[in-house]
Amino acid sequence: MSRDTRNVRIDSATSTAMPQRQATVTQRSSSRLESLRKATVLMLTPEKKIGEAPGTLAGLKSIILSSWLNLLLVFIPISWAFHFGLPQSFANRDTIIFVTAFLAIIPLAKLLGFATEELSMRVGQTLAGLLNATLGNAVELIVAILALVKCELQVVQSSLVGSILSNLLLVLGMCFFAGGLKYSEQGFGASATQLNSSLLTISVIAVLLPAAFHFSNTTTTTPLSTGSEGKAILSVSHGVAIILLFIYAGYLTFQLWSHTNLYQDNLAIKSTRYDKPLFQGISDKLHHHKTDETLAVEPDPISYGSPMTMSPMQSPNLGGTQNMLQRSNTINSNPMLDSIASDNPNPSSTTHASHPVAFASHDDIVDQERQEVREADDVEVEIPTLNLYMTVGLLVVVTVVVAVTAEFLVSSINGLTDTGRISKEFVGVILLPIVGNAAEHVTAVTVSVKDKLNLSLGVAVGSSIQIALFVIPFIVTLAWILGKPLTLLFDPYESISMFLAVLTVNYVVQDGKSNWLEGFILMSLYLILAVTFWFYPGSDPSGLLATCT
Repeated sequence: MSRDTRNVRIDSATSTAMPQRQATVTQRSSSRLESLRKATVLMLTPEKKIGEAPGTLAGLKSIILSSWLNLLLVFIPISWAFHFGLPQSFANRDTIIFVTAFLAIIPLAKLLGFATEELSMRVGQTLAGLLNATLGNAVELIVAILALVKCELQVVQSSLVGSILSNLLLVLGMCFFAGGLKYSEQGFGASATQLNSSLLTISVIAVLLPAAFHFSNTTTTTPLSTGSEGKAILSVSHGVAIILLFIYAGYLTFQLWSHTNLYQDNLAIKSTRYDKPLFQGISDKLHHHKTDETLAVEPDPISYGSPMTMSPMQSPNLGGTQNMLQRSNTINSNPMLDSIASDNPNPSSTTHASHPVAFASHDDIVDQERQEVREADDVEVEIPTLNLYMTVGLLVVVTVVVAVTAEFLVSSINGLTDTGRISKEFVGVILLPIVGNAAEHVTAVTVSVKDKLNLSLGVAVGSSIQIALFVIPFIVTLAWILGKPLTLLFDPYESISMFLAVLTVNYVVQDGKSNWLEGFILMSLYLILAVTFWFYPGSDPSGLLATCT
C-alpha cells in the first residue's frame, strides 16, 4: 500500500470522526441545557395547583386582617411624625422615637412574612425554601446594615448575638412549654435537629476562635503589637466569614435538595397525651379542638347487611351511601344469582350465600371511594389571598418602610442610652431581637400547641442557623467591602452566653422529645441572661470597633 493511499484513508477517517465528535459534543450540550431547563421549570412550578387570585379590594382586606399585630401599624406615622417634628433640644426625643419605631417595626415584620409566604406559594418547593431562608431574617439584616453604616458596630454584634439567644432560648422554650401544657411529651425529628445543633456549634466555634486568638496573644513570648493583632484578627474574620457562607450554601443544598426527607414530619416521634389531665383547666382555655384519635362508627346495617366499623376517612357521605345501595341492589338482582336462589329451596342458605358477594362489592366500593379521595387530594387547589402584583408590591413597600423606620430606630439608640437608664448592650442583645422576631414568636408557639413541633423548630433553630451562618458572615463581608473594622471577635461575655445557649439546647433536644419542664428551663436561662445584660456595660476587646469612621 502506497503512502499516498494511507494518507487518503487517514484523512477520510479523520473527516468521518470529526462530525461524530461534534455531534457528541452538541448532544451533551443540549442534554445539559435540557437538564438545566427542567431544573428551572421544577423550581418555578408550585407544588400544588394555584387557584384564581382575588381582586384588589379582597387582597387589601386580606392584608389588613392578616394579623392582630396590624393594630400596631398606627405607630408608623406616629414615629415618623416624632422624628421630623420634635426638635433636637426636646428632652426625651430619642426615647419617644425609639419606642414608637420599635412598636412600628413589629407588624411590618409580620407583613413581610405574609408577603413571603404568598410569593413562595407560586414557586417550587426548593425556591420557596430559599425565599423563606433569605427573607426570614430580613428585618435583622436591615437593622444590622443600617447600624453598620452608622458605625454602631457594637450594636451590630450584640443584636445578632441577641437574635440567636432569643430564638434558641426564649422562642424554643415557649414552644416546648406551651406544647407541654397539652402533651406529656412531644416528638420531633431528632436527626435533623442534631444536624442543626452541629451547625450551630460550628458557628459558635467561629466566634470563639478569634477571642482565643486575642487572649492567647497576650500570653505568648513574642506577642503581636496592638495594630498587628487587630489586622490579623480582621484578616482571620474575613477568611472565616467566607467559609461560613459556603457552609450555609451547603446547608441549603442539603435541606432543600438532597435530604429533604429528614425534615418531614413523618420521621418525628409520636407525641403522647397526659394519662391524667394535669393541666386540664389551662388546656381547655388555650386549646379548643377535636381529638386526634380515630373514632369508630357503625354504618347503616341496611346498606351492609351486618354491623361493621369504619374510620372517619373511610366513612362515605350521603351520596356515596346512595350509590352503594344502588350498586348493591344491582348485584342482588343479577339473573345468575336469581337462578341460583330459585334452585336452592333453603332461603337461609341463599341468604348466607349472598352475603359474601355483598361484602365483596362493599370492599370494591370502599376502594373506589378511597381512590376518589386520593384523586381529590392530587388535584388539591391552593387559593392565594393576594394576586402576584399585590404580593410583589407589598414586599417592596414593606421593605422600604422597614428600612426607613429602622433608620429612625438606630439613630435614636445613642440618645436613649446616653441617659444612663439603659445600656447599649441591653438594647442590642434583648430589645432589638424582639423587633424582628416577635411575629415569628407568635407563629412558633401557635403551631407547637397544634403538635407541629418540627415547624416550631424550623422557625426557632432554623432562624438561628440563618443568622449564625448567613447574616453574621454576610455583615462581616459587607463591612470588609465598605472598609468598616467589623470582626468576628465578639464581646467575650456575648460569646460565652451564645456557647452556653447552644450547649443547653443541644442537651435538651438530643432525645428527640420535649416537655414543659425543658421549655421552662430554656426560658429561665434566657431571663438569667437578660438580667445580667441589664447590668453588663459591654466591651471592645481588640479596640477595633472604636476606630470605625
